[in-house]
Amino acid sequence: MADPYLLMWLEAPLQSWGADSRFGRRDTLDFPTRSGVLGLICCALGRGGEEQAWLARMAACPQSVIAYTRTRPGGEGKREKTLREPLLRDFQMVGSGFDDRDPWQTLLIPKTREGKKAVGGGTKMTYRYYLQDMAYAVITPLPESEASAIAGALQNPCWDLYLGRKSCVPTDLIYRGLFDSEQEAEAAAAAIAEEKERAVDFRVLPGEHDGEVLTLNDVPVRFGPRKLYRDRRVTVLPP
Repeated sequence: MADPYLLMWLEAPLQSWGADSRFGRRDTLDFPTRSGVLGLICCALGRGGEEQAWLARMAACPQSVIAYTRTRPGGEGKREKTLREPLLRDFQMVGSGFDDRDPWQTLLIPKTREGKKAVGGGTKMTYRYYLQDMAYAVITPLPESEASAIAGALQNPCWDLYLGRKSCVPTDLIYRGLFDSEQEAEAAAAAIAEEKERAVDFRVLPGEHDGEVLTLNDVPVRFGPRKLYRDRRVTVLPP
């Protein structure tokens, strides 16, 4: 039997899918990363730790993404696609306002690698970027041995699910079914988008095609404290 295709619908006021972020600047891609999607599934399953064996099984499953933006009434009763909302930049101070004489509050103050007090007291400025009001259909084949467990976990997750970062809470159901083919999953996604009055903004296909080809270091090999990733190639296509 052929592997079934999973359809996930990712929609929220804010989403953030970092691929190469650092502490002081947390960027986001325009679409969900492979590591972010697999991390979401791990949360649903209640999987923790490195998960190298599970990630190795999932590595052979390519991921396609369809991005949707809002529409507005147009001429002759039709609807036309609106411009995407700009990235939201959030400025945060980390480690400020804590009393270093209090042993508990001291734990929340950033320190040097040696555990000593940093120059200037340890307060750090960070910039974090978020996608606004976007929706994505994520389609990926699943090993038949994993499909039932993943489908059940996405409907009854063990841990809370987020769209990238913990501040990005989904506002609609994520699991949208298992399908016999990618075409059937795409048709189901199109029906959801039509009901929500959304239009295709762009597509992201695995591999190299005629379009904008990107190299992303977002395929997780190992989760946990010492994360490890490998590269993949994707192509961004217009609608």
